[in-house]
Amino acid sequence: MRVAVVGSGFAGSLLARVLAVQGHDVVLLERGTHPRFAIGESSTPLANLTLERLARRYGLDDCYDLAAHGRWVARFPELRRGLKRGFTFYRHHSGRPFAQNGGSLERLLIAASPNDHVADNHWLRADVDHHFVRAAIAAGVEYRDRVEVTADVVKALRADFVVDASGPGGFMARQLEIPSGLHRTHTNAGLLFSHFDGVRLLSEVVPGLPAGPYPDDWAAVHHIIDEGWMYSLRFDHGVTSAGFLLKKRVPGSPEQIWQYLLQRYPTLGVLFGDAKPLMPLAYKPRIQHRLTRAAGAGWALLPHAYAFVDPLFSTGIAWSLRAIERLGLLFETGAPTEHALARYAALLSAEADQIDWLVAGAYHAMARFNLFAAHSMIYFATVSFAEVRQRITGESGAWSGFLGVGDPQIGGVPRASLRRLRHARTPDDRRSFIQWVSKVIAPRNVCGLADRAAHGLYPVDLDVLIARHAVLGLSRESLVSALPALRGG
Repeated sequence: MRVAVVGSGFAGSLLARVLAVQGHDVVLLERGTHPRFAIGESSTPLANLTLERLARRYGLDDCYDLAAHGRWVARFPELRRGLKRGFTFYRHHSGRPFAQNGGSLERLLIAASPNDHVADNHWLRADVDHHFVRAAIAAGVEYRDRVEVTADVVKALRADFVVDASGPGGFMARQLEIPSGLHRTHTNAGLLFSHFDGVRLLSEVVPGLPAGPYPDDWAAVHHIIDEGWMYSLRFDHGVTSAGFLLKKRVPGSPEQIWQYLLQRYPTLGVLFGDAKPLMPLAYKPRIQHRLTRAAGAGWALLPHAYAFVDPLFSTGIAWSLRAIERLGLLFETGAPTEHALARYAALLSAEADQIDWLVAGAYHAMARFNLFAAHSMIYFATVSFAEVRQRITGESGAWSGFLGVGDPQIGGVPRASLRRLRHARTPDDRRSFIQWVSKVIAPRNVCGLADRAAHGLYPVDLDVLIARHAVLGLSRESLVSALPALRGG
């Protein structure tokens, strides 16, 4: 069948390639050209598992190598990327250097991999997106750039099916006049961002930090502040992607807002004081968007065209790849049925809600780091359980709900957590919340999370995993025999 894919970011290009490998006649439409700047750069273990499954199912050997840092560097050294060993969080307070908060160290490190070779990556999207476009063309996809997609353009293509892989307010949203569903979204934040050269390492600026499970900076680094939070993603060639997610607009130009925040938080000021933006700072007053429909007869949206919440827990790449895997399976037997598309759309809707509840709860908890750390355990328990289970059992996971959607044990926890955080006003409320999190994640806690004895430092610990074999529904002996699948390669 003839399929038009609108938007040639990594998601659109990869889906177009999958469909071409299946034998469909695919045209990929792009308004701009490549290479081009894009954000949304941080991968995760679940994203990489999906890349590996796509690689095996459709013979995409490059996807397998792009799913781990060591394989990526060996196979594609020219595609710039950054080593991501885990998730790093710090809580900063205005006017005080980091770590000077009454003696308590508000720091949380959660490892996502046991070593650099099998680690995740930050994707330099200009390079990675361009690679996926070239790979799609090599697979037989017809690629057209500098195209302003209109109904007439699509009609002239005689497409049987249209996939919108663009962004907010994309072609299908305009063509079908799909109403906004943003009123469902609890998260509300603007974004101030750029890429920078010359960002210092926190280990240089704050010496003497207790050793963590990986070097603090080689991660998705989150600096939590009163106004929201800042991400810092370091690429291997020295460039850093960084931006502030702000709950309220700070007065002034983007440059003035940036300087104000660096001055307000001394450690951030030292880290970024000599850094040079590689492009003008950009500000978007609200980054959230949401539509009320994700698919219908003859069309479907990929996640970023349907909804976006926030980059706090690096959900974007993983969610997009999950959707690509689902649509790929649907197209294997020809045109997706109405029932199949309804299932696809319902999952995206539930998953957009789940991401929003999780992120909105985190924003509510940011003022008190112990609450934020506890709430974040819900995310890490959910994804680590899913990752370990997929690696050990070989289950696809394509149609399992993202972030625990549909899981009777933990699926309802993000929403319940947001409700509890909104009412956690007293010290007793806050202590009760932390205890509650530890209890509700227990059925999925394979990594020993929410452990006070860990002091906020969580390595990949296979001994802990073995001790929790029953959480996975396995005997100790069965889990031990499956460990090679967890070590990667």
